[in-house]
Amino acid sequence: MLYMIYSTDVENSLEKRLATRPAHLERLTALKEQNRLFAAGPLPAIDSEDPGAAGFTGSLVVADFESLEAAQQWADADPYIAAGVYAHSVVKPYKKVLP
Repeated sequence: MLYMIYSTDVENSLEKRLATRPAHLERLTALKEQNRLFAAGPLPAIDSEDPGAAGFTGSLVVADFESLEAAQQWADADPYIAAGVYAHSVVKPYKKVLP
């Protein structure tokens, strides 16, 4: 089943985010290679594809997991949490309807 993981950043997270990004992307790449990743990306702090110094306010991941518990465990192990980038993450079941 698909689950959405919505994470919010702490204030001024950009430096920590950039330093930890390779480890964060490695986990997402693994999901992609397993054909389990539906969508993933950061939430720009301003209305721009490249927010520059404004940074990001969080991230969204939608991926296939065995259960809500497995999705929560995966979210809890995100390197952004250990690095202090994320203040909070919410994991919920997601049902794709369109397109």
